[in-house]
Amino acid sequence: MKSYIIYILITITIFSCKKEDKVEPEIAKLEANVVIERFDRAFVETPISELPKLKKAFPFMFPKKYKDTFWIAQKQDTLQIELHNETTNAFKTLKKEEIEIKDLFKHLKYYFKDFKEPRVVTTTSSVDYRNKVIVTDTITLISLDTYLGKDHRFYEGIQTYIRANMEPEQIVVDLAESYAKKYTYHAKRKTLLDDFIYAGKMLYFKDKVIPFKTDAEKIGYTEAQLDWARVNEEYIWRYFVDRELLFSTDSKLPNRFMNPAPFSKFYLEEIDRESPGRIGQYIGWQIVRAYMENNNVSLQEMLNETTENIFNKAKFKPRR
Repeated sequence: MKSYIIYILITITIFSCKKEDKVEPEIAKLEANVVIERFDRAFVETPISELPKLKKAFPFMFPKKYKDTFWIAQKQDTLQIELHNETTNAFKTLKKEEIEIKDLFKHLKYYFKDFKEPRVVTTTSSVDYRNKVIVTDTITLISLDTYLGKDHRFYEGIQTYIRANMEPEQIVVDLAESYAKKYTYHAKRKTLLDDFIYAGKMLYFKDKVIPFKTDAEKIGYTEAQLDWARVNEEYIWRYFVDRELLFSTDSKLPNRFMNPAPFSKFYLEEIDRESPGRIGQYIGWQIVRAYMENNNVSLQEMLNETTENIFNKAKFKPRR
């Protein structure tokens, strides 16, 4: 009987691998039209006399509540000019980003038949790192001044753990996360486990739509931080189980384990000092991965599944 079970498990694994092997070649055949429009350059370089033409080309960039005098002042503002110079120097071309965004869009087309490529427009936002990308059905905005590199002088005063992901490599990752939010069912939060599973769904979404990115890039960790999470996975899981935190409704828990932070707050001096922030997101990711490995469901079905069903059917076991 034991040998039969092992045989079945091996067969399922081989079948799953073969299925995955077929997916990427199919995705590669899809077409995706991506032309990154450099509004950040056009705004500074367009003469004031041609401002009406620019407004016609990018009407969504010019809220009607602002008169032309406001935009003229912006064009002449020294800070805006400096932002333009820095982004132009950092992003002379966007060939790599265009390739990655095109790959992202191909994957979105494969998994979501209603997906249509939006206009992709770059801009500056006075380093608004809380809104690095904005995604709608028809327009995608990328604030290039939030991706100049973690050590850029513009970012002095911003917390190190936030600056860490203000790198060009994170542009397509942030886009994928924005699309994950659009496609992922998010019930009203009740427990910490709800937070785990929701974050895990979004990270698994990235597994599927940006497989060319590393796991560290997907979650926004350094490789060392990801290694720490993997090595300590069993201990972390035992911490949550032993303290009965998974089904806790304590509203303080997301700040300790889910939200951006320099470290996760176990309230254990040695662990706190070594741990990366958002460790709950990592655990949720592993639970959702286990669920997908142990159940024959589609990506769309998983994204709309309840916390309870995912947790109960995942049969999650932390790595030792």
